[in-house]
Amino acid sequence: MVVVRWKSLLQPGWLALTFVVFGFAVTCYTVLAPWQFDRHAERKAQNDAVSTSFSEQPRPLQEVLPEGRAPGPDTEWRRVVVEGTYLPEHEIIARLRTVQGQPAFEVLTPLRTTDGRIVVIDRGYLRPDNGDVPPYAAPPGGTVRVEARVRGDETDPQGRDAFSDESTQGRLHAYTIDSRTVARASGLDVSPGYLQLTEGQPGVLGALPLPKLEAGPYFSYALQWVAFGTMAVLAWGYFTVRELKPGGALSAESQRPRRKSVAELLAEDEEAERASSDAEHDASQTVVGSRSPADDSRP
Repeated sequence: MVVVRWKSLLQPGWLALTFVVFGFAVTCYTVLAPWQFDRHAERKAQNDAVSTSFSEQPRPLQEVLPEGRAPGPDTEWRRVVVEGTYLPEHEIIARLRTVQGQPAFEVLTPLRTTDGRIVVIDRGYLRPDNGDVPPYAAPPGGTVRVEARVRGDETDPQGRDAFSDESTQGRLHAYTIDSRTVARASGLDVSPGYLQLTEGQPGVLGALPLPKLEAGPYFSYALQWVAFGTMAVLAWGYFTVRELKPGGALSAESQRPRRKSVAELLAEDEEAERASSDAEHDASQTVVGSRSPADDSRP
C-alpha cells in the first residue's frame, strides 16, 4: 500500500510542482542568498576600509601602492600623498554620474609624479548646466602636493573608449572612471586605479563625498532568501504527506471523477430537457402519421 501511494508522486502534475519547488529552493540557496551575502561582505569591507582611513596618517603613494600594482581590498580608500604636475591636455570628463542622488560630471586629470609615474586624479564633480559641462577651473600649474584616496578602476561592460563629438563641446568624455580608458585616449603609460581628491586639495572641484558607513539590508535579504527556500521545501513535504493519506488528492481512493460544477450541471439539465422535448415531438408526429383516412372523415 505504501509503495502504491508513493507511486502516486509520479503523476505529471505533481512532478512539475516538485521540479518548480526544488528548483526555486536550489536557486535561493546557491544563487540569491550567496549574492546578498557577498554584497554584505563587500559593504562591510568598504566600511572597515573607510573607517580605518580616518585614523591613519596619509602615506606616500609608492609605499601604499607600488608602481604597477592595482588597488585591492587592502588598499582601497587608503589616504596617500603624491607630488607631481597636472597634465590638463589629457583631461577626460566622466559622464552619466550620480552624486548625492543628483546628476553630475567628474573631471579626470592625469598627473605626472616627481618620479615619472602617471596616475589619474579624480578632481571631483560638476553639476550639469542644461545638460552640458559647466565652466570649471583648470588645475594649478607647476609641481603640486595633493592628498587623495586610492580607488579601484571601474569597468564598462561594453568596453567603450573615450570619445569627442558635438555634444561634448570638444572635450573627451568617458562612461567610466578607468585608468585603462585614460591610457588609450592619451597614449600615456598610466598606473592602474585612480586617486580621489579630498576637500581643500590643489585642483579639487566639488569634493566627492565618502560612502555612508551603513551595513545595508543585504544580510537580512540573504536570510530571507534562505527562509524562502526552506519554507518552499517544508510546504512541499507537508502537502505531499497530507495528500498521500487516505482521502488525499494523491491517494488511490480519491482517484474518482471530480465533482461537476454548477455550470456543467445546468448544461446537462438543458440537454436533458431538449432531448425530452425532441422525443415528445417525435412521438406526436408518429401518432399523427398513423391515423387512417377514415378517421379523418368522421364528423
